[in-house]
Amino acid sequence: MTERDYDIVMFGATGFVGRLTAEHLAKFAPEGTRIALAGRDRAKVEAVRGALPGTAADWPVVVADSSNPASLRALAESTRVVISTVGPYAKYGLPLVDACATAGTDYVDLTGEVLFVRESIDKFQDEANRTGARIVHSCGFDSVPSDLGVLVLAEAARADDAGELGDTTLHMAMKGGASGGTVASAINQLDEVRGDKAKRKVATDKFSLSPDRAAEPSGEWRDSVAVRHSPEIDAWTAPFVMATFNTRIVRRSNALLGHAYGRSFRYREVQRTGKGIAGRLAAIAIAGGLGIGFGALNLKPIRPLVERVVPSPGEGPDAQARAAGWFKAEVRSTTTTGAPYRSIVAAQGDPGYAATAVMLGESALSLALQRDECPLPPGLNGGVLTPATALGNVLADRLRARGFTVEAGRSA
Repeated sequence: MTERDYDIVMFGATGFVGRLTAEHLAKFAPEGTRIALAGRDRAKVEAVRGALPGTAADWPVVVADSSNPASLRALAESTRVVISTVGPYAKYGLPLVDACATAGTDYVDLTGEVLFVRESIDKFQDEANRTGARIVHSCGFDSVPSDLGVLVLAEAARADDAGELGDTTLHMAMKGGASGGTVASAINQLDEVRGDKAKRKVATDKFSLSPDRAAEPSGEWRDSVAVRHSPEIDAWTAPFVMATFNTRIVRRSNALLGHAYGRSFRYREVQRTGKGIAGRLAAIAIAGGLGIGFGALNLKPIRPLVERVVPSPGEGPDAQARAAGWFKAEVRSTTTTGAPYRSIVAAQGDPGYAATAVMLGESALSLALQRDECPLPPGLNGGVLTPATALGNVLADRLRARGFTVEAGRSA
């Protein structure tokens, strides 16, 4: 990569998570890291910069608009890494991915949209591989805990010569809410698949993000929609709202790594709700709420009522509520030798806001400052990658330094 003006450009700095990510960079980026803030309204971006810690006072402002390809090309050519929080990504994100892939610029975002990632792969995989651009989607709560959790689990089992991963389940416990951007993305995807059989097939395919669909093993679990008691954790579980996306990212990682997790690897995600009758009732409530919520969003006459009670894009909880949130992703697997293994990825802070800003910021810093140490899948020079395959243990170490738990080993 030729010398660029900046190490990182934060595109979408005026959005809620964009501001939080910029704040994280202002606090924790090493001295000398060249950072710029970008958005379509210079005055608004300058106002965000003015509210950041003093280290950001001299950060340049770049004016760029998702509807202006020339401005996106100039942005991509000016920096080594782009962070994008401008969604819904299916509506606004592809031109920036195009610009980064063409310019050989690394890119990270927060998307949880299957259709967007699939289109990104189809359109830009070859070009990004040619230029060496590392396009890394889903670097927040979607899907870093899932992707790193399975990666370190597989590595721990391999280091012990305990075999490959078999049946593997992520149990998510959390306190926090979905962001307005996440809700907007869900609405956009529901609208895209309505009446479009091809898109609906992609959205529901368990291996929709695979680089080679025909090579995927049979027997993979369906997405869990049931309330059930899990003997391995002695607790009740409910469907996890992000599972239908996260599982596709994890399966893409496995495929990009030559199915290093194992040919008998089967993966699902559920939400842990607790023990006893209270846990069971909570699981029933979550399952029912998800069904009603998505059903209501799918009915346009009712949708405005739902939109009144969920956050709008660009909105989020106050600092006290963000600090009170937390998540714990516990991944359990039985290997092909019959050995039980467990990994944990956990952090304090609202998952969709505070923790996500850390994960996104540290993903960008991984590429900006430690690119030579970051992994690449076998046979690739770049491309549309995943957190596990593009960032791996470099990101895991950076998150540990920021107070996250990322650990794995044999379980009792």
